[in-house]
Amino acid sequence: MPAHTIPPIEEIVGTFELLGDWEERFSYLLDLGRNLPEFADSERTEARRVHGCQSNVWLDLEVQHGAEPRVRLRAVSDAHIVNGLIAILISAYDGRTPGQVLAFDIKGLLVKIDLESHLSGTRRNGLAAMVERIRAEAAAAQESNAKANPGEGD
Repeated sequence: MPAHTIPPIEEIVGTFELLGDWEERFSYLLDLGRNLPEFADSERTEARRVHGCQSNVWLDLEVQHGAEPRVRLRAVSDAHIVNGLIAILISAYDGRTPGQVLAFDIKGLLVKIDLESHLSGTRRNGLAAMVERIRAEAAAAQESNAKANPGEGD
């Protein structure tokens, strides 16, 4: 993978399905985490910090407005495995409309790639906190867009 390129979610799922044991999957997860978009130290502010994570996680979600608003997601952690989880979330959510973010079955995805069962309780809680924050910001963006553009669907 080139630097800072996260594969499409379908490719990630396919790779997880091809990998045999959890050790290979864990290694792939760590590799994914090495490809996160830049997130400068100066951006690691308290306002961007995700609470409920065992590790430090900073998340930046912006909505690019245009014909269809699109979610742009960046995040980083001080834990390598969490960076891998972040890469999966970015692959699943980045570039989608707020409505698509809200409709995406992230729990189904985690079950499909047999990831959640291999995470500790604290990692699962942190992952849930990240997903909750992303969904809340997407819902707020969707609501804001609906108020600004009444009668238009997402």
